[in-house]
Amino acid sequence: MAKVRVGVIGCGSIGVYHISSYQKVPNAEVVAICDADEATLGMAKQKYGVNQTYKDYRELLAKKDIDAVSVCLPNRLHSIVSVAAFEAGKNVLCEKPMAINAKEAQRMIDVSKKANKKLQIGLTFRFQNRSRVLKEHVDAGELGEVYYAKCGCLRRSGIPGMGSWFTTKSEGGAGPLYDIGVHALDLTLWLMNNFRTKSVLASTYAKFGPYGRGKGDWGKPVPGGPFDVEDLAAVLMKMQNNATVFLEVSWASHIGEDKFYSQLLGDKGGVEFDTMMLYTEEKGNFVNKKLLYRENDGYLTEIEHFVDCVINDKEPITKPEQVLGVQKALDAAQKSAETGQEVRVE
Repeated sequence: MAKVRVGVIGCGSIGVYHISSYQKVPNAEVVAICDADEATLGMAKQKYGVNQTYKDYRELLAKKDIDAVSVCLPNRLHSIVSVAAFEAGKNVLCEKPMAINAKEAQRMIDVSKKANKKLQIGLTFRFQNRSRVLKEHVDAGELGEVYYAKCGCLRRSGIPGMGSWFTTKSEGGAGPLYDIGVHALDLTLWLMNNFRTKSVLASTYAKFGPYGRGKGDWGKPVPGGPFDVEDLAAVLMKMQNNATVFLEVSWASHIGEDKFYSQLLGDKGGVEFDTMMLYTEEKGNFVNKKLLYRENDGYLTEIEHFVDCVINDKEPITKPEQVLGVQKALDAAQKSAETGQEVRVE
């Protein structure tokens, strides 16, 4: 395969990132785009010069000359469209979260294996060079046994698409837990190389969205639309190996500034994602090391990786079984918040 011919399904905020990134990769070509909204589709066609356009994803999937698709749709449609794509013989790069529950995520994995096609999930933080540098140090054993981690993605005012699918539970599955919490949790569990959660205790709150406060500039707002998801979540996870992970996430909260962080503590050392510091001891002295890395575009690297996996038959870095582990933890967090009880993860 000289060139991967790609269809991008969904031309909203994230879809256009995919289109523009593919157009920077020499061995990929976006040959078709799809969006149910005619105006959105027209703008993408004009800006990126893609002539084949579809309003129904099934028509795009019926095209025999398309090798792979990016699924950039509301969360509820991730599994539906990905499964249809595998059944049509396409490789799939699906945006995060993988699905709106673990059962749907498992179906995506099963159908991808049956079709013998690649399934990559758009967890872009894994593709940042700073993440890869941290991973090398952790994998080299410099932290020893990682027994505690805390992570979070907190916004002061950043509710996406108020009243749209983002804030509708039946469409999004959850609020910031599934939207941005998935990034912080996936990065942390990936750095730990530990995706096996034993139990979860969580609380969720909606203190801004229901009152029209905390709007962000992402997505398309729908005036008068629903807000029946959380805008803040706090999650305490006990892993199978008895390590503890704490996750906090908000779309809106009274904090000084937006924050994304991940911190791992081991018996030999600790690291911080936001500061890129490694803390350890050498020859009886405390040592603080600044880890250096080259800045890169995580989205572009993610797309390059997907194209490489399709052409050279490689396994994506975002192994579906790992992402399923993240989905199970997030599902359990929702259930725990609803019931007020600790939830055991199967």
